[in-house]
Amino acid sequence: MMRHLEYMKKKFKELEEKSKEQRVKYLSGVKKQAQEQSDHKQTMDMVNHPPHYNKTNRECIDIIEDSLTKEEFMGYLKGTIIKYTYRYPDKNGQEDLEKAVWFINKLRDQEGSDETGTTE
Repeated sequence: MMRHLEYMKKKFKELEEKSKEQRVKYLSGVKKQAQEQSDHKQTMDMVNHPPHYNKTNRECIDIIEDSLTKEEFMGYLKGTIIKYTYRYPDKNGQEDLEKAVWFINKLRDQEGSDETGTTE
């Protein structure tokens, strides 16, 4: 009975050590993956040219603009500005404020253009 108890203690200790090694290995893998994702996000321009809106040779914003009248497009821009300024404290912080500024600049460009899209 005593030998069995010693054997079980030894096995438990081995499992405990193996578990520690696995946790360290897992956590280092998670840390590496998080760093890679962070590095990738930093190389992407999430404000001016988000990759999820660049799946074709034209950006989504250009397709939206082409499918709306000037007034409708300006309303879309105003709504998007409200969205980003409203949510910035709870979602993406500074990035959302930069997006709002991007849409404000786009709206300002629209204010200064005629129906053909050229600046006066």
